[in-house]
Amino acid sequence: MSSNIETKSLARKHLERLLAPLRATEDLARPPRGWIRALREALGLTTTELGKRMGMSQSRVPRIEQGEVDGTLTMKTLRLAAEAMDCALVYALVPNRPLDEMLRERAHIVADRQLARTDQTMKLENQGLARADLRAERERLIEGLLRGDPRRLWDAK
Repeated sequence: MSSNIETKSLARKHLERLLAPLRATEDLARPPRGWIRALREALGLTTTELGKRMGMSQSRVPRIEQGEVDGTLTMKTLRLAAEAMDCALVYALVPNRPLDEMLRERAHIVADRQLARTDQTMKLENQGLARADLRAERERLIEGLLRGDPRRLWDAK
């Protein structure tokens, strides 16, 4: 089990190295009228010519370009448009923050939820923990959660 967790941790670190440069490039935002139209116009392609290259009618091209802007375009059609313009389709989900930071924040939430239940029970028995003890226990729980299987962080408990 520990080996599997270490492998996942290494995979997460590798993924983070790949994602970090993408997170820093805010200027890669889609142009207002979409990538397809921006590239088609930059290459001097008409909608008729792009339609031919994509194997479809000219009248579909503006609908495809609008579909990209609206977010209704399929990956298949986007890939077809990219290939028709001799482009590579690059697809990525880029977290807004580092993955370890996201996991640590989630571990804080889970630890706080666990501590709240325990602390409430102990207070009812007149055995509540001091603030310093609560902070120390919280950190212990967080570190334990982060060393374990990250799937435990997302249980809806």
